[in-house]
Order: sequence, then structure tokens, then C-alpha cells
Amino acid sequence: MTVDEAVRLKQEYLFPGVRAYYSKPLVLVDGNGVRVHDSTGREYLDLYGGILTVSVGHAHPHVVEAVKEQVDKISHTSTCYLNEPMLRLAERLAKITPGNLKKTFFSNSGTEANETAVFLAKIYTGNHDVIAVRHSYHGRSTLAAMLTGNSAWRPVDTEIPGIVHAHSPYCFRCAFHLEYPSCGLACAYDIEELIRTCTCGRIAAFIAEPIQGVGGFVTPPPEYFKIAVEIVRRYGGVFICDEVQTGWGRTGGKLFGIEHWGVEPDIMTFAKGLANGSPIGATVARAEIAEAFTAATISTFGGNPVTMAAAMATMDVIVDNNLPAHVAKVGEMCFGRLRSMQDRFPFVGEVRGKGLMMGVEITGENRAPAPDATTALMEAAREEGILIGRGGLYSNAIRIAPPMTISAEDAADGMDRFERALAKVASQF
Repeated sequence: MTVDEAVRLKQEYLFPGVRAYYSKPLVLVDGNGVRVHDSTGREYLDLYGGILTVSVGHAHPHVVEAVKEQVDKISHTSTCYLNEPMLRLAERLAKITPGNLKKTFFSNSGTEANETAVFLAKIYTGNHDVIAVRHSYHGRSTLAAMLTGNSAWRPVDTEIPGIVHAHSPYCFRCAFHLEYPSCGLACAYDIEELIRTCTCGRIAAFIAEPIQGVGGFVTPPPEYFKIAVEIVRRYGGVFICDEVQTGWGRTGGKLFGIEHWGVEPDIMTFAKGLANGSPIGATVARAEIAEAFTAATISTFGGNPVTMAAAMATMDVIVDNNLPAHVAKVGEMCFGRLRSMQDRFPFVGEVRGKGLMMGVEITGENRAPAPDATTALMEAAREEGILIGRGGLYSNAIRIAPPMTISAEDAADGMDRFERALAKVASQF
């Protein structure tokens, strides 16, 4: 399929909200490891991994073999029946997740996982109000969009009552015009006033990403979650940790992003990288919380045996190869390179993130967001043969998140190419 044919078919048959990167969209046709090819045969280093989803690389042989083997046995059951891959994965999640998380409900996406988590929190606590965070993203359903703290992803008026948004721990653009650490973590402590003024004083849940993904990889200070979660629990709520993007070693050194902040979630959600590209959602909770959900429920495709097999194989690769340690080592090198680029290029306002979850905020004078320069940088990076993402409230944050299996050599090559792209943009702005 040519690019022109693909664009014609997209315009004629897909919703207009389905937007592709680049002035001339890519048609990807195959991938292996950290490399993909488009319909013209050009090769790219994939430094975005399908939005942090291809966690162990394209077409990883262990995952591919597990999928093939399961397809030959049975490819669908629904939750009306049990299947061994689903039960084995639930057992494994209970053993590997932090704290006392034990029981899982499987679905198809991060959106569904977060919907389930909020539903469960309301049932368990008997409360209704939910606190989310500004600049967050939690999915594309009505509820998930209402939880999302970014108007670009909320196409309709607020339809669901009982959701309020706390200030983001976005130090680079502090809502209180303070600086860390002299700020005294005002963004976290303000949650108490939010509860006392904008809710009935009792809450069901606080939902937050350890690092805000679509928000542009906004990374909270070390004290943030301990303060926020203590306040939330004091007012009757549970902590829902959205690990859709940060989970499974992505942040380096640990399997789960929240472990860097020393807080144990009451409910945790997964999707994306858990199954290396197969559609999956998972909501895991403490046993006493999960057991409150006694009403009948079903997921036609949740717990699909093929997807479960893909997830088990992906976990094998992550755990057996100690990918969190590898991610920490390669990420340290990448962050060193990016910070040297920040020193060289004034329009690089901030470098942030952890592990192989790297955010680069592009700015103009006085830290003003520079979305046009960001667009130019995306195009220049493509010319250099690397695929990267973008995000942020102002669409001015570059997101770099390659498969966690990327070698140090390929990562260094990717940084070289990104630096050349920055140099091209520097000559234009």
C-alpha cells in the first residue's frame, strides 16, 4: 500500500479524530526488535514503541512462539469459562505486584482497566467522589475522559459528577509559582483543601500515574505520593495507581513506577507493555477491596487465552533478563546525553522522566511552550530515521520510550540521531 493510498483510505473510512504523526504519514509494515520498516522500505529506530507498548521489542521470538502455540489450542473463551493462561497470569500478578495486591480482573485496554478500578473503589468505599490530577490521561471512554486533566482529550462537556482535579506535581510549570524543594510540596498538601472544599469530605479514590504519560512525562518530586496518599486515605479514599505506561520496568531499577516513591497502591492498573502489543487491560486490587465487587460482571475478550499467553511470555522476558536493571543502565546513559543537549540547545527547557521514559520539553523565550518547534523536531527526527512521540498540555513535550530491550549501542545511535535533529531545528528557530 502506498502512502497516498493509505491517506486516501484513512480520510474516506476512518474517524477524523484518528490522527497520524507527520505531514506525510508513515505506513509501517514490519518490525523486529527496535527496528521497523515503512511501506517504502525505509528503516527506522523505534524510540516510541507504539506508545510504550512494545516493551520487549517487535516480534520477540519468545512472545511470538507463545502466541502461535496458544492459537493452535484455543483462541477465545470469554470470562464465562475459565482458561489456564488467564489463571496463571492472575496468580503471577499476585506474586509480583507490590504490597498486598492479589485479585485481578482482565479487560482489553488501559481505559477499561481504569474504569474497573474507579467502579471498584466506589463499591468498596461506599463513597462517590474521585480525585484525579491535572495534566493526566486515563483513557478514551466517557469516564476516563472525565478523569483526564487535559481538555484536548475531553471532546464533550463534563457529564459525570463527582470528579475533581488536584494540581499536577509539574515542577517546571508550578501552578503555585514556587520552586522545589522550597515549595513545601504545595501541590500535594493542597489535596486536603480540595477534598474539604470541592467534595462532600468523603472520597472514593485518588487516581494518578507515577509519571504522567500523555501529560509529557511529568515526574513528581520524591515526597509527593507519600503526602498525597496519606491525605486521601485519611478522607476514606483508596489509591488507584495507573501503571499503564510506567509498569513492568519502564522506569528502570524496579518493576513498577510507584515503587520509586515508596507507596503501596490499593488498586493498580496495567495495559500496553504487559502483553507487548496484544490488547490487554488488568485491574489488580487488595483482596478485601476486590471481594466487595460481588455483582455479576463479564468481559467478552478480557482474559483472552492468546493475549494471556503473550503477557506471560512478555513477563518471562522482563523477569528472566532483569530488564529493569538494563533499563536503568541504558536510561542513565541516555539521560546524560539529553542533559548535555539541554546545555547546548536553549530551546530544550527541561529533561525529565526515569529509565527509558524520557521527556524533553521544547520552549521559547521565558519558558513559553513551543509547539511549532516541537512539530519541526518531530519531522527532523523522522528524517534522521528515528520515531519519537509527543505530548503535554501544550503539545510541546517530546516523549522518548524505546523497547526496553534496546541495546546500549542502539540507544547511543538514537541519541546521536536525536541530537542531529535538534541541530536542524536550532537553525530554523
